[in-house]
Amino acid sequence: MARLVMKFGGTSVADVDRIRNLARHVQREVEAGYDIAVVVSAMSGKTNELVDWCRIASRFYDPREYDAVVAAGEQITAGLLAIVLQDMGIPARSWQGWQVPILTSDAHGSARIADIDGSAIFKGFEERKEVAVIAGFQGLHKETGRISTLGRGGSDTSAVAIAAAIKAERCDIYTDVDGVYTTDPNICPSARKIDRISYEEMLELASLGAKVLQIRSVEVAMKYGVPVHVRSSFSDRTGTMVVGEEGFESVAVAGVAYDKGEAKVQLVRMKDKPGVVAKIFGMLAEHNVSVDMIIQSPSRGGKDTTDVTFTVAKSDLPRAKELIEKTAAEYGSEPVEYDPDIVKVSIVGLGMRSHAGVAAKMFGILASEGINIQAISTSEIKISCIIAAKYTELAVRALHEGFGLDKAPVA
Repeated sequence: MARLVMKFGGTSVADVDRIRNLARHVQREVEAGYDIAVVVSAMSGKTNELVDWCRIASRFYDPREYDAVVAAGEQITAGLLAIVLQDMGIPARSWQGWQVPILTSDAHGSARIADIDGSAIFKGFEERKEVAVIAGFQGLHKETGRISTLGRGGSDTSAVAIAAAIKAERCDIYTDVDGVYTTDPNICPSARKIDRISYEEMLELASLGAKVLQIRSVEVAMKYGVPVHVRSSFSDRTGTMVVGEEGFESVAVAGVAYDKGEAKVQLVRMKDKPGVVAKIFGMLAEHNVSVDMIIQSPSRGGKDTTDVTFTVAKSDLPRAKELIEKTAAEYGSEPVEYDPDIVKVSIVGLGMRSHAGVAAKMFGILASEGINIQAISTSEIKISCIIAAKYTELAVRALHEGFGLDKAPVA
């Protein structure tokens, strides 16, 4: 019998009434003849509450105990959904990550999945025709026997990994939106739902600020070739299929994304000597400060000096600032400039590989709106520009319209 994994996020399981609503989706697929594994998140807001309790208990909490606390949210949801399904006459049982087991690394709070043994779930399918309701986000570090968690958004990763492990036909990710859009509909009313998008495009969009899917879940889906269907918990309409790029007629641009979570740092008139830049970025890496866009150029009016501009997450800026201030003077940077009021606006599309002039068109669209570009970053299928945050909505709408995303078919 064909197998299907269904994943429901926090807003879909926010209370018992919504759990009853999602149980209808499970019932529909059971009646269609699928063996079903359901992966659930904690109720909306519950994980934040549990995290806050840990912080109140201690500023320097043991990450292993932190995982034991925050994993409880998914346990509650899994048990409640199993109860609701049983009440509807559908055989079901709840599973915790350690019971499956979902084996992980020991990086508590951000563990990586190492292996999943699906034999117990298979047994439930075959012997009891039982829906497996699995707590997402959590696993087990086998060597220590400790509960582990996968980090925020980890239930998406759990679901796709389980789909790969049980060789499911697909993984349905149910959310509070009805698919992946060409851009944020809250900013651009003409945004359109995409019927099909490639793993590569979805991975770029997720990394650039689109919140529909967690980045690691897309990586796992791409690695194991798991088709992912992003759809709404509140309707039966089809959503967006995330699949391999075979068979795509690639458009130049599939979507526009933006990310307000970065800040710009500029080191001015640094000594232009070998090893200086490596020293700065090596120091940031040692303190787990991730750097995104990097630009280096000769300083104006300064012989043998260079300006280095880069971006970091806004949440990392206070830490980065402290580290940079300690070393900037040593390398002659005076002053160091910081700007948290920026946004990264990006376009993504497989067709950039074969369509010339996409970058020039993007820059022209922004220029026509009087928007200055502060930094540029590119990959094979995306172009990102740093601009002033006040132009976010204008830039997104202009790019969306300029590349015809409000009219042209997307896949």
